[in-house]
Amino acid sequence: MRDSLLVPLRKEGCVWGRRESSLFNGTEMSIQTYDFAGTLQNSAAMTQDEIRRMMGAAVGSGAGEFRKAVEGVAQAADQDTSLRVRAGIGLFFLGQAVRAAEALDGCKEGIGRFYRGQALATLQDHAGAAKEFEQAAKLGYNPTESTLRRAGEVRQSGDLEQAESIIRSTGAEGARLAEYSYQMGCILADRGDTIGAIEYIERAVDMDPHHQRALFSLAIQNSRHGDDDEAIQLYERCLARPPYYVGALLNLGLLYEDKENYSAAQYCFERVLKYDPGNERAVLYLKDIEATSDMYVDEESLKQQQRMEQLLSRPVTDFELSVRSRNCLSTMGIRSLGDLTEISEQELLSGKNFGETSLTEVRELMAMHGLSIGVNLHEKQRDTKVDFRDLSPEEQAALATPIADLNLSVRSRKCMSRMQIATVGELVQRTPDELLSAKNFGVTSLNEIRAKLTELGVKLRND
Repeated sequence: MRDSLLVPLRKEGCVWGRRESSLFNGTEMSIQTYDFAGTLQNSAAMTQDEIRRMMGAAVGSGAGEFRKAVEGVAQAADQDTSLRVRAGIGLFFLGQAVRAAEALDGCKEGIGRFYRGQALATLQDHAGAAKEFEQAAKLGYNPTESTLRRAGEVRQSGDLEQAESIIRSTGAEGARLAEYSYQMGCILADRGDTIGAIEYIERAVDMDPHHQRALFSLAIQNSRHGDDDEAIQLYERCLARPPYYVGALLNLGLLYEDKENYSAAQYCFERVLKYDPGNERAVLYLKDIEATSDMYVDEESLKQQQRMEQLLSRPVTDFELSVRSRNCLSTMGIRSLGDLTEISEQELLSGKNFGETSLTEVRELMAMHGLSIGVNLHEKQRDTKVDFRDLSPEEQAALATPIADLNLSVRSRKCMSRMQIATVGELVQRTPDELLSAKNFGVTSLNEIRAKLTELGVKLRND
């Protein structure tokens, strides 16, 4: 899925959406006083310094003013071509990659070609983006940065050797830039050297605390290694200023949901849908959030369940039984009241020396505690494990498949981990209702699991 760019509005409770102020030319300037329209409707060549100041102001409550100004200059650019570069750059930061690429097409300014390259990169046109960055360098726009960005697009196209060669061609000047460390980290990551990749990308963040792609990469690595708190902080830093990435919003929403911060999670998914209404993942995740809001915890039922679990775990030796009944139950491996709920009366009577008298005695014991023999027999049958020896080699291989090999989404993978389900064989022992009862496991995750199992030719229990 491509990382489209978005500019979300302010949202209470989301650190990355809070109101900020910026320091311009040594004096503090409120974002509310920044003249977005004046900056964007200036026909002079735009500078990177202007862009930095504008993006520093286009946060929190300034995001709305920025959006209005961009739409205004985009309309004006239809008549005044001198405004096309500023309009295109503004559209890029608004998340309108297609419109930005169109506005900047054929641009004669290096800065315009540079941002058209970024727009094409967002649209996954890596070959086109590489050409735009090359042209930006030739036109004199920050040649070293442009060359490093071109290397990134070459890497995305699959040519790691050429990408590394381009990166190293920037020499000592390139090595002083955060982009150099980030691109080298990506090369190592694509080669499977995760530790080396993290070291380079962390160096990029140390050099430029606002390097969004580096922050995004580190957030993903922390999430994969289970450090969700650090991942949340990194995603929030990544989303602290425009442009905003769909991937970051979706992943942050999932992490917020895991922390039961449902309002913040909902906001993330809604921001994605505001600018990308057809985003299927956001639609499904939002449905799960809405379903979660309808759930409640019945404290009395929970206490009842705990009391029942304690009762079923009590050993039969705690109760007054005849020696014969006690010995027969021991011989049959029945240790607790719970064991008696998972065996039929016929099975008890089939035990050596266990007759009607003993059966009556056990019935009375169970009735005293509101239980009956065999009441949970179906639970035992449900939990019976598949005997791999009775399966074909193909079926054995399918059921032995590790959950990690299914390439599940972050949410589904975490749910499997919480439920201690490590293989497909363990997964197919569960019913859909059991899975849905797990924390943060909704219909979206269930459908994903079913689709993966269908590919393997197996199903959940009772499906």
